[in-house]
Amino acid sequence: MPVITLSCSPDADDLFMVRALLEGQIDTGPYRFEIGMSPTDALNGLAAGEAAPDVIALSVAHYPAVAGRFQLLPHGGSLGEGYGPVVVGRRPAPISALRGARIGIPGSTTTAWLVLRLLIGSDQPAEPVTISIVPHAAIFDAVKEGRVDYGLVIHEGRLTYEEHGMHSIVDIGEWWSTQTDGLPLPLGANAIRRGLGDEVIRDVSSLYRRSIQHALTHRDDAIAWLLARAGPLKTAEQVSEYLAMYANQRTLDYGPAGVRGLRVLFERAVAAGLLAQMPPLDLAP
Repeated sequence: MPVITLSCSPDADDLFMVRALLEGQIDTGPYRFEIGMSPTDALNGLAAGEAAPDVIALSVAHYPAVAGRFQLLPHGGSLGEGYGPVVVGRRPAPISALRGARIGIPGSTTTAWLVLRLLIGSDQPAEPVTISIVPHAAIFDAVKEGRVDYGLVIHEGRLTYEEHGMHSIVDIGEWWSTQTDGLPLPLGANAIRRGLGDEVIRDVSSLYRRSIQHALTHRDDAIAWLLARAGPLKTAEQVSEYLAMYANQRTLDYGPAGVRGLRVLFERAVAAGLLAQMPPLDLAP
């Protein structure tokens, strides 16, 4: 039985997508999946290494660095539609306060940091300070203790920052929407190793899509399962809100607007000198 290695984050949207594969809830035919989990920035590093898995969740911003070895799947993406990661602080402040500030970030390879650099501009760039997203409260502690001026919050933290006494400075997904006539902001993606060959890529892509569809069809069961895993979101309402944002029909299929969002993000990163060249956007079947 061919073994397919898959790595994702322990965040609710990724777990939602792989639940059917992890729990054996769909027939995977001749394939067996081995699933590992790591934080986002660690996954990006894993994708670039020799021990990279066959399928991996990664930041869209990191895809150009591994596009020679990996092909984006047409599903499994997390896109913000008028919302996204949030920069938070101990008190309200204008966006201009971010210029030259020390900002705690979840990793230098994350899409959130790429887009925030586009937002701030190059005249007075921010000073990034990488802070682990595990535990999820570490970024809030760093802001409270004054180790950083502001924190860039991704994943579930963008729903819980007010519980930690933080104020929103800017939602970078909202900013992106105003800059692109409403295009969705592609934040996370799933990619598959090109070396698997066309037949296996097609089969595995189909199975992954079925896993996402299974979760969407059995959404209430998936929410209960996520709550039982004791993540940072403590209520069914919080989990449902988060999944509505990042694990939805757009996750099942980027659609033309989602693909356009990918292209525009890379184009703007190239124009700003934050990316050397456009990566291929030959999505898998």
